[in-house]
Amino acid sequence: MFGLFKKKSEVDKLQNKYKSLMKEWHALSSINRSESDKKYAEAEEIAKQIEKLKL
Repeated sequence: MFGLFKKKSEVDKLQNKYKSLMKEWHALSSINRSESDKKYAEAEEIAKQIEKLKL
């Protein structure tokens, strides 16, 4: 209950965005390969940012 109003850290926000992009990437992978590749590239950039923040 006390965690309801706790603000999310920058890492948590980026991880949520990463998960969202990976879901989109997976959905697009069988429909539109070029758009799928773009989503994957975006997700990889987010992953790099997460790694920088964790250090």
